[in-house]
Amino acid sequence: MTRSPLILRDLELLKKIGKKAMLPRELQDKMDQGVIISFSFSNMDPELAQIFEPGAPKPQERLETMKKCKEAGFLVGAVLMPLLPFLSDTEEYLNYMIGQAKEYGADFVLASGLTLFGEGPADCKTRYYKVLEENFPDLVPKTRAVFGNSFAPSRSYQRELYLRVKNLSKNHGIRNRVY
Repeated sequence: MTRSPLILRDLELLKKIGKKAMLPRELQDKMDQGVIISFSFSNMDPELAQIFEPGAPKPQERLETMKKCKEAGFLVGAVLMPLLPFLSDTEEYLNYMIGQAKEYGADFVLASGLTLFGEGPADCKTRYYKVLEENFPDLVPKTRAVFGNSFAPSRSYQRELYLRVKNLSKNHGIRNRVY
């Protein structure tokens, strides 16, 4: 899994690895090589990505890189993780992201919600809520309600997210699992 277009420089090496890789029995009839390349996206909006992933390659760069990996013969996927509550986890936005993944050659999409750990100033939970307060203050109470006192969203949230992704993937004709 990557976010970087730098993977393109390693495609020949990855092809060699893929030819020598030992596949589990259940995948031997499904894959002709042992390398799967996936790209992570918490969102696909350039402005939102700049807020939550400053310094990371832009989502469009990742999509284009994924397409080149697919054209090079690799099994490729989009890992929609971590999805941001009320920003990139809505039905409409997931529909857009899954559609983009399909359009750029993804064989599958996987999705997972955000987890927030730690109470210290450098911990992800603290930093995430600080970014929300600065950019989306109205989402702070709603997000806190989804998490409660846990590091993970509620089970009902996670179940709804899974079903949303499963149904949208089916609508787009793309797997919501690797195989």
